[in-house]
Amino acid sequence: MYPIIRKQTLNSAVTRMDVKAPAIARKAEPGQFIILRVHEDGERIPLTIADFDRELGTVTIIFQVVGKTTRLLNELEAGDSILDFVGPLGLATHLAGYRRVAVIGGGLGSAIAYPQAKKLHQLGAHVDMIAGFRNQDLIILEDEMRGVADRLIITTDDGSNGRKGFVTDVLKELLDAGNAYDLVIAIGPLIMMKFVANLTRPYGIKTIVSMNPVMVDGTGMCGGCRVTVGGKTKFACVDGPDFDGHEVDFDEAIRRQQMYKGDEKRSEEMHRCRLTGEEHRHG
Repeated sequence: MYPIIRKQTLNSAVTRMDVKAPAIARKAEPGQFIILRVHEDGERIPLTIADFDRELGTVTIIFQVVGKTTRLLNELEAGDSILDFVGPLGLATHLAGYRRVAVIGGGLGSAIAYPQAKKLHQLGAHVDMIAGFRNQDLIILEDEMRGVADRLIITTDDGSNGRKGFVTDVLKELLDAGNAYDLVIAIGPLIMMKFVANLTRPYGIKTIVSMNPVMVDGTGMCGGCRVTVGGKTKFACVDGPDFDGHEVDFDEAIRRQQMYKGDEKRSEEMHRCRLTGEEHRHG
């Protein structure tokens, strides 16, 4: 069992938890993830490690309440425990040796981009961070991101906070202004990462994206997390989750993601029925 040390609501749909997991905290690096199971009959879900504290032995996860398992997880409070918490899984992002980096987070992806920016800052790189959200009510980790970035630019789709527009608009302005980046890291919705990669390709800038397809076992056995990179099949859980954004087949990844929408909706509806006791008929 893994005790929840702290729980914090970041916005109406996003929660932060610090979980006591000393063995994972000792080895965790930015880019890696854990797989958890809330209770014995629960499904296994992957969540990226948003932060860690080796001295306190804690691992931070940040998740959006979007389905059955995240809703069950969100029902837990500080003092409760998570049954299974396995990691660190995946390959850590290689960040050493870069001098000037643009780190881009889209929505909840900003929580995953934050540890990358933090590590780069610790390594002495100049970090420009762009974080995009739909509106000001959904902004998370602004103070934390500002603390590890030489320049933080927040965008909102509706202009309610920061710059109105998309992260790609800001990135293009920075590139056209002569900012010579050694690396661009983009983490967020598939469509956002696709457009960032399309933007950086003609500039010849190495671009890393973080893929988060459906995972089951986290060891490459189930094949559910397969992605096509450079024309070859890769598994996000063992070969990633970071990949060269210029080689990822985003269109295929988007199609695969949409395949599971119906199943996710039905699972969530059934969970709601059990909570309320109401009868629900599908069809």
